[in-house]
Amino acid sequence: MLATQRQDRILTEIRTHGAVRVADLVAALGVSDMTVRRDIAELARDGLVRRVHGGAVAPDTPARSTDEPGFEAKRTRSSAEKAAIARAALADVEPGQALALSAGTTTWLLATLLAADLTRRPLTVVTNGLRVADALHGTPDVDVVLTGGVRTPSDALVGPVADATLLDLRVDRTFLGVHGLDADGPTTPNLAEAATDRALVRCAAATTVLADHTKWGTVGLARICGFDEIDTLVVDTGLGAEARAYLADAVDRLVLATPTPRDAR
Repeated sequence: MLATQRQDRILTEIRTHGAVRVADLVAALGVSDMTVRRDIAELARDGLVRRVHGGAVAPDTPARSTDEPGFEAKRTRSSAEKAAIARAALADVEPGQALALSAGTTTWLLATLLAADLTRRPLTVVTNGLRVADALHGTPDVDVVLTGGVRTPSDALVGPVADATLLDLRVDRTFLGVHGLDADGPTTPNLAEAATDRALVRCAAATTVLADHTKWGTVGLARICGFDEIDTLVVDTGLGAEARAYLADAVDRLVLATPTPRDAR
């Protein structure tokens, strides 16, 4: 296959799915990793794609984000979508389980639902999120384990203390909120938070990522994990068709949550 044919194929894949991964192109085109990377580099020089870690995206995809807003700033963004996602995630919780909830506004909404739902108790909830712990504090038949650690602007506890706490724990499912999501997986702008999020993933038998549609195409400084480590991804119906198709192939289960007028309150 000529270089121009390969590059046309790459552009077609990006137009269809919104993003491509180098590893997938190597398998599909039957060429080396370096050949694919050179093709992507040429397309990027022409402004036809934007290179990201592990692949390429459409040139108009939002660029890398290193900003880490505080909890209150994030809480007001896409609030209806986040409420719908939290409600959909609640369906995966069963009485008697041990859960881990990362810090974040969507996981905090899930925690408020758990605090109000008598049918899903008893539960044990491990969290590195101060707001998550506050939402569950004093809830009968819900034991809360707070990891400890250094506090971030988003009210997450991270660092060696948090990571050491999670090292020897085992939970049924981790619910992970993320800052960004692209073709290579979820990301965060905080290096220490990425390490603690990875520990939350490692301690779980299954992992559910909660991400509203605005997270797609936002790339934080640090990658958390790959799609092969994610069992379920819950997003809202605002996600575009191309991104849906890509993510449906990338994870075992893609759940689309539909916001309601009640969620917008």
